[in-house]
Amino acid sequence: MTDNLLEVTDLTVTFPTDGGDLHAVRGLSYHVATGEVVAMVGESGSGKSAAAMAVIGLLPEYATVSGSATLDGEQLLGMADAGLSKIRGARIGTVFQDPMSALTPVYTVGDQIAEAVAVHRRGIAKADAQRRAVELLDLVGIANAAARAKAFPHEYSGGMRQRAVIAMAIANDPDLIIADEPTTSLDVIVEAQFLDLLQELQRDYGLTILLITHNIGVVAQVADRVAVMYAARLMELADAAVLFEHPLHPYTQALLASVPNIKLVGDDLKIMQGSPPDLINPPSGCRFHPRCPHASELCTREAPPFREVEPGHYAACWHYEK
Repeated sequence: MTDNLLEVTDLTVTFPTDGGDLHAVRGLSYHVATGEVVAMVGESGSGKSAAAMAVIGLLPEYATVSGSATLDGEQLLGMADAGLSKIRGARIGTVFQDPMSALTPVYTVGDQIAEAVAVHRRGIAKADAQRRAVELLDLVGIANAAARAKAFPHEYSGGMRQRAVIAMAIANDPDLIIADEPTTSLDVIVEAQFLDLLQELQRDYGLTILLITHNIGVVAQVADRVAVMYAARLMELADAAVLFEHPLHPYTQALLASVPNIKLVGDDLKIMQGSPPDLINPPSGCRFHPRCPHASELCTREAPPFREVEPGHYAACWHYEK
């Protein structure tokens, strides 16, 4: 296994629409090292989920995908669905943002997890798959797992369903976990429990995780490195501690400034002015320039290159020194 488990290079995703081609992802390049947690953040519509789903072949058939995405050196883009089906659930586990949609309502949770095991372990006895399902539910913190395995998804709370989806994702000891907005449907208390569980599993089992989220607070708690996306492009990439302490891109700075802070009680909540751009007809130059307080005439004309401006710290901004 290489040091970089997942390598994505020049990934582009395009959807046809009545108004023209919508470029959901443009020229995205990043990697996830073995045992690392990389968080991809940005506003809704920035291209995070499209980028992740492209890697595992879960975009609609009408989507056009180009570039490269390799898992331990094996090319995933362009692979036939039969080949990807052997990888999804076995080498790549996925945690979706809506666990109720990810679980089938007419089968028990235990049966669904056992099926995920049996699909990738041909010949395993049904009783052994069921036992594995109970072990997994217990591992993710479901109390009285043997009994709860016989329950249906609607009999689980939201937090329990998310734990069950995690159990399904790790059922076959995957190399990589892709968690797509996994805390969106959770309240703050359950979200904290979920993040504690994710950290515990990552620490104890050395999971490699690509975390997709718009919640910058989630990133602060769990990520090793952070990739910031805006309007289909990567704007900044750095170690999490460095990015929070010294963000270089105005968009990253605006995201961090908009997070409510209990220490600032009485101060006005800072908000980012403007709205994300139309991805069918995006603005010229830097896509953030209509909302950027530092934009110059150069920003309106030319898109800045994504470059290493400090060791290990990358940004796409003409005026990052400001």
